[in-house]
Amino acid sequence: MANHTAQSDGAIDSKFDENKAYVAQEEDSSFFDDGREIALLHFVYAHSEIDQMRNNPEKVLEAIDEYGRTKKYLMNVGDDKGKIVCDLITKEKPQTMVELGGYVGYSALLFGAAMRKAGGERYYSLERNPEFAAVILALVQLAGLDDVVRVIVGPSDASIKRLYDADVLKRIDLMFLDHYKPAYTTDLKLCEYLGLIQPGTVLAADNVIKPGNPPYLEYVRSSVEEKRKAFAKGASNGVKDSGIDERWQNQYKKREGEEKLSSDVKGNPNLVYDSQLVNSYEPTGVPDGIEITRCTREEAIPA
Repeated sequence: MANHTAQSDGAIDSKFDENKAYVAQEEDSSFFDDGREIALLHFVYAHSEIDQMRNNPEKVLEAIDEYGRTKKYLMNVGDDKGKIVCDLITKEKPQTMVELGGYVGYSALLFGAAMRKAGGERYYSLERNPEFAAVILALVQLAGLDDVVRVIVGPSDASIKRLYDADVLKRIDLMFLDHYKPAYTTDLKLCEYLGLIQPGTVLAADNVIKPGNPPYLEYVRSSVEEKRKAFAKGASNGVKDSGIDERWQNQYKKREGEEKLSSDVKGNPNLVYDSQLVNSYEPTGVPDGIEITRCTREEAIPA
């Protein structure tokens, strides 16, 4: 089987280890929410090494990977892209981290453990599907990370507002975006509007190559001048799906119905971002990448 090769700016080429590849992702919409997430939970708790998994995030992650490699595909970040974010956590030492889209808890386990090791205080895992959230919670408790990871159930925008209104979330040090693709930009702009994105905040956006997210990349790579012009023209809160495959636009339609993203909040165009793509792989071995974006400063509003 051929190796895939990826490059990051300033990094040495790396090859994907095909021996650890997940089974292929199904081509239709049946690659998640068909019972496999609950089946994963049964798989983990029936595993011969269940006792070794208790209070051991690494062992739980190994079991999740085993399911993805031998049973059914799971839309996890995987250990290749996961290492990019873990290295970022080690470097940045965030006190508060938020992930948008928890799925079955792979990223919450991987990043929550890394954050705790780096001295962080709270990891918020926002997941809209209550069944998936229950899986996250069960695996987080099994891994002994429930002192750091908090699972928030509900749509991402409503959950962000709720945490902000409760005065629980005042600043985001690191945010991992891995949820409904058209909501990357809308949720970022909501966080900007609420003042949660500040100089020093770092964003890590998954799946910017597969399936891709042109509206998000356009926004975080735009200059303040470009964003101000769009803002002045009455640009909506990132409600733009051009360049995002219809399959991903309708990802949750069967379960949740038609998506209604808010166009009310316009974000903060004065925030300056430094953004860079880091190439890597999906857990299946398909090339993908994570966009790492740092808020460097806020420009003053012209008189």
